[in-house]
Amino acid sequence: VGHCHPDVVKAAHEQNQLLNTNSRYLHDNLVDYAERLSKTLPEKLCIFYFLNSGSEANDLALRLARQYTNHEDVIVLDHAYHGHLTSLIDISPYKFRNLEGQKEWVHVAPVPDTYRGLYREDHEDAVTAYADEVRNIIDHAHKRGRKIAAFFVESLPSVGGQIIPPAGYFQKAAQHVHSAGGVFIADEIQVGFGRVGKHFWAFQLQGEDFIPDIVTMGKPIGNGHPIACVATTKEIAEAFAATGVEYFNTFGGNPVSCAVGLAVLDVIEKEHLQAHASEVGNFLMKRLKEQQIKHPIIGDVRGCGLFIGVDLIK
Repeated sequence: VGHCHPDVVKAAHEQNQLLNTNSRYLHDNLVDYAERLSKTLPEKLCIFYFLNSGSEANDLALRLARQYTNHEDVIVLDHAYHGHLTSLIDISPYKFRNLEGQKEWVHVAPVPDTYRGLYREDHEDAVTAYADEVRNIIDHAHKRGRKIAAFFVESLPSVGGQIIPPAGYFQKAAQHVHSAGGVFIADEIQVGFGRVGKHFWAFQLQGEDFIPDIVTMGKPIGNGHPIACVATTKEIAEAFAATGVEYFNTFGGNPVSCAVGLAVLDVIEKEHLQAHASEVGNFLMKRLKEQQIKHPIIGDVRGCGLFIGVDLIK
């Protein structure tokens, strides 16, 4: 919502002057914010865990998936980056290839990139072909006695090259993952909160019939203030609570962070920032495509809202 947005600064300052305490103490801001956030998501995603960073959110999503499924293995997309914790470096090919390498419980699927990827725009059915790659990984894992806990994917792969997965890919991949007893985790840390313009969440670009089992949020949720969130279903949350080990995060969901979160949602709404992302994004895409005609070095211009990639080629 912009650097030092006055509404966000004011909300943090006012709440800081009143009370900031850990989340063992009940406070209306936490409930108000959870209710407000729930209105932006499909009804099924109705349980919220608040944390301090996107990495914390992704780590918790991993724990939720494993507890719910009683499985260990995770499928990720090539070039993915999901955070800086040890557990997330392990599922980030972008990082682990330069470090300790791929763990046996991690499986890497090709990025559904129809420009540079395995199956391109001229393929008769790239959506099915990319989803079948996920199915093949699952079959291969099963033959080795492995069990899939989750398909962990950014709704729009960003570090991987600003990729726009073809619509329908998530549905088909999720079908294979669910059949294997796994869950679908949508990482919205870079791309959520109206950035894509058409929708509030980037996973919604796949179609109304697609709902992830877990959604993670960070970065834009607090406009730079350390707040993050995991949204999931009652079934997954109940399986997690059944361990008897409650999830506790000392300052996750503290009154100041929730006041900031509420202010951010207010600004997005009041200043029509979702529509603004569409308008400015369309303008930028149009001008970039004009440049593409002039310059052979520009191979592809792709994007949605203010998530845009220019692919330079030799």
